[in-house]
Amino acid sequence: MPGKKVALAYSGGLDSTLLIALLRERYGYDEVIPVLVDVGQGEEEIRIGFERAEKLGAQVRFIDAKKEFVTEYIHRCIKANGSYEGYPVGTSMSRVLIATKVAEVAKKEGAEAVAHGCTGKGNDQFRVESVFRYYLPNLRIIAPVRELNLSRAEEEEMLRERGVEPKRPKGKLGGDVNMWSHSMGSGQVEDLFSQYPEDYLWVVPPEKAPDRPTVVSITYEKGIPVEVDGIRDPVEMIFYLNEVGGKNGIGIIDILEDGMLGLKSRELYEAPAATILLHTHADLEHLTLTKEQLRVKREVDRLWADLVYHASWLHPLKKDLDAFIDSTQRTVNGRVEVELYKGGMRVVRRESPSSLFLPQLRSVKQKGLDQREAEGMVRLFTLPYQIFGERGL
Repeated sequence: MPGKKVALAYSGGLDSTLLIALLRERYGYDEVIPVLVDVGQGEEEIRIGFERAEKLGAQVRFIDAKKEFVTEYIHRCIKANGSYEGYPVGTSMSRVLIATKVAEVAKKEGAEAVAHGCTGKGNDQFRVESVFRYYLPNLRIIAPVRELNLSRAEEEEMLRERGVEPKRPKGKLGGDVNMWSHSMGSGQVEDLFSQYPEDYLWVVPPEKAPDRPTVVSITYEKGIPVEVDGIRDPVEMIFYLNEVGGKNGIGIIDILEDGMLGLKSRELYEAPAATILLHTHADLEHLTLTKEQLRVKREVDRLWADLVYHASWLHPLKKDLDAFIDSTQRTVNGRVEVELYKGGMRVVRRESPSSLFLPQLRSVKQKGLDQREAEGMVRLFTLPYQIFGERGL
């Protein structure tokens, strides 16, 4: 039976705004608590969220979670080189944090239910509800868009009837924005060729980027970026890289994505900071980890991203993978300089106190390693091939 209070995962977008009204009118809740979590979506997005909630007579609970998003989620993604089919799992992670905050508010306020605006066709319903089940196993979960089988056109009309204009001031598609990635119109792109330049918030087309390259310096400690061009605040360095990377055309992602329902969709993202940090971190790993560590870790990284994408942030295996990844990052220390130029990146300098690059041994210009010592090793290595040849194998 419906209770008095329901905590709502609220962004100010089309779906969650409509839910303020539907939870009262269709589900009979007396108090709807919209929980708006700041994960770096920007002041304009937050302002719209407050205005729409006020128009519908609801008081927003606002939570600034930007620092937590960086230190507890984005940093883990960097250490894991987290990429699912080319997508840096930004929305996948932010949904977990948002749902966690909604669960905290629901518990504090004594709500009888939690609600979200995810559709029945996408991935976010799994991510949000797995968190709700983990932290609030006995509370009712309400998903009106899915339960009422609403289309976007129906939702827009219902909002207009309630005095709220559903269209955003910029772009055709809308989408989800957080500081790690901007997902544009997920599930809305119905062909394989249309372009939507007006929807990009950060990235300019490469042909409009500066004609001279920009060099960015990034310092890592234990796999985590601790300084970017003199910036040490973990939140500000992400914003800075989105700005400087975007100006240089870095971070456009246009992929065919295999979703959780087994359906392919064309997904458009922009992620300048993620693109730069994942690229430079992987480069530094190659300098500081052994060949064997890298081989195993690449498989672990792939599995990590797969779990995160598939709503398993709280799965015990994900936590086990985190423990392994953390262990590998002890030596991932150093500085990387990367050149950004018209949509491309090139590492131009790398240095590390943990470097495994030893030219005094490997260089053919030096005598550091006595070549004669390799003769026995080569003889033993090639012995099986002598046997293969003799046996006709």
